[in-house]
Amino acid sequence: MKLKKIILGMVAVLTLVTLGACGKKEASSSDDSWKTIEKEKKVTIGLDDTFVPMGFKDEAGKIVGFDVDLAKAVFQEYGIKADFQPIDWSMKENELDNGTIDLIWNGYTVTKSREKKVLFSDPYAQNEQVLVTKKDSGITKASEMKDKILGAQEGSSGYEAFGNEPKLLKDIVKDNDATLYASFNEAMIDLENGRINGLLIDKVYADYYLKQANKLDKYNISSVGFKNEDFAVGARKGDKELVGKINDAFKKLQEDGKYAEISKKWFGEELSLPKE
Repeated sequence: MKLKKIILGMVAVLTLVTLGACGKKEASSSDDSWKTIEKEKKVTIGLDDTFVPMGFKDEAGKIVGFDVDLAKAVFQEYGIKADFQPIDWSMKENELDNGTIDLIWNGYTVTKSREKKVLFSDPYAQNEQVLVTKKDSGITKASEMKDKILGAQEGSSGYEAFGNEPKLLKDIVKDNDATLYASFNEAMIDLENGRINGLLIDKVYADYYLKQANKLDKYNISSVGFKNEDFAVGARKGDKELVGKINDAFKKLQEDGKYAEISKKWFGEELSLPKE
């Protein structure tokens, strides 16, 4: 009887601890963190540090890229330092929810499923999902991937679109699914070595990677037919003031020419913010 009381007591304590932890997590996802960020003068941004040219490690190991420069410029408006935290891209929303990072900012595409999990900023760039194949494969369009092996990044918007619009690619590729990779770098290596026949990938990545590697003449880049995408910053649902500050800074950077300057540096042309 005494043992039974001890066990029941332990269960009660564990229950209280669990409920307390759940309550704390819920509060952190519903509170706006702007005041804390403003006070500490630091914001932590999660990214896939292999996603050229948006956010990646250069040869010296420094995190650079379009998104990196844009994020720094946004928070410089408020005297806040932007720190960049490499994360497992397939776990990005979890990292945001548990407070490891304050924002997801790295070619993060707005999708309906993601809108249920995060609060998005205004779009700041546009993208398209494309199919990359080797020229010597003879595959120049998605319809020629019948019974071929396709690669994609795990947790990517491209893989999500692949599942949402199966007639365009999923229904014809081998096993009606894609070989998944943690990063596009790994996928490109397998494509080059013939372990996959095609790669579903962000156009911004494909254009930059192949140009830098001097391999544009060895690969085909073709449209799959998915809708064009908007890149935006992802925050916790409660971070409305934080997202508002980011949106305000976007507009200012557009007006003073800083956005065009950053886009010229990374894309070779002066771009404008997408029209709402």
